[in-house]
Amino acid sequence: MAKKLYVGNLPYEFTNENLTELFTEVGEVESATIIIDRDLGRSKGFGFVEMKSDEAAQKAIEKFNGYALNDRTLIVNEARPQVKRDNGAGGSYRGKRW
Repeated sequence: MAKKLYVGNLPYEFTNENLTELFTEVGEVESATIIIDRDLGRSKGFGFVEMKSDEAAQKAIEKFNGYALNDRTLIVNEARPQVKRDNGAGGSYRGKRW
């Protein structure tokens, strides 16, 4: 069963391919995604890696959490489930009336 990992403090120039290549060192990677800022069009400095097995995910956490990469120290842990956010549509406006 695949396990999703959060990878934080990534170098901003890192790509999905770089992330896949790095995590392939410990096991088979199902997917690797760098989160991109919509407005700036560049990496936000974190992403997610889905490892093919729980064992590979555990190895990745052990190897890469605290790993030094391009003068940055990676943070790697099991990803938390995504929380559905309210997009603000349909809410009341509490500001000044025009």
